[in-house]
Amino acid sequence: MTIQTRSGATYDPTVNWHRLPDGMTLHETPGVAVAADDTVYLLTRNTANPVIVLTRNGEFVRTFGAGTFSNRTHAILAAHDGFIYCADDGAHTITKWTPEGELLMTIGTPGKEAPKFSGKPFNRPTDMVVASDGSLFISDGYGNARVHHYSPAGELLKSWGEPGIDPGQFMVPHNIGIDASDRLYVADREALRVQVFSAEGELLDVWQNVHRPCALTVGPDGNVYVGELNAVPLMEGAPGMGHRVSVFDPSGRLLTRFGDPEEGEHAGQFIAPHGIAVDSRGDVYVGEVSFTIRGSRMEPPRDLKSLSKLRKL
Repeated sequence: MTIQTRSGATYDPTVNWHRLPDGMTLHETPGVAVAADDTVYLLTRNTANPVIVLTRNGEFVRTFGAGTFSNRTHAILAAHDGFIYCADDGAHTITKWTPEGELLMTIGTPGKEAPKFSGKPFNRPTDMVVASDGSLFISDGYGNARVHHYSPAGELLKSWGEPGIDPGQFMVPHNIGIDASDRLYVADREALRVQVFSAEGELLDVWQNVHRPCALTVGPDGNVYVGELNAVPLMEGAPGMGHRVSVFDPSGRLLTRFGDPEEGEHAGQFIAPHGIAVDSRGDVYVGEVSFTIRGSRMEPPRDLKSLSKLRKL
């Protein structure tokens, strides 16, 4: 099947493009990233193989990180500096790795969180980006309402944000993206919006009416790709409420959306988009927390589809 988006782009969706060694599973895939050479990095919630590396054709390359992460891994970044960064909200850490899997730096103390909503790093950090000067911006997170700016060496430079619904405040800063001009795009999930900041923390724009933005990246085309999570509890089962991907231009104009109105495991459907990446050819990769959202509630619980690729035609 193919998906014709409202922008005129056509995608061929598949859920079976990747090939793992016998016995290896994803469990679920909260994060996905693509390096400059189109190597794909998956962050899973299988503690035996938390980071899985694939070619763009889905061939298995390696796995690393066992013994380092909690069972609440959250986001992964293949940054322009050549390194891999991971957010672990269960361990309250951001880690930096070589592409081969050597741990280079840990920001935060594993297992030790800052007081909830204190504004101090970290309480369940969610995502990170690397700016043009090599510094890091980190969204923090589930137990905080802040963005932190760190030096390349891991020193805290600045923080901003507080709990609330007003512009510049946050209700779960869930993901963060950065463009070539170092503009920051923060998925303010429970406020149903994306907020745009300068690298100095100045609020530049607010994009309203984005349904629970739960994955965000700036693609090579400069557009902002946002995975939208499923409905809040009172709207469970309502068609068209989340489980989709929306694409915006840098000014916040909606370009296209794809995803079926009904959640599901078939190609072209989503359950719980949580991580998103775009490669140099425009192919879109979507990781999902489908076990947490749906599979864990089944009787008996079971793993569901948690990784899709939409090949741009």
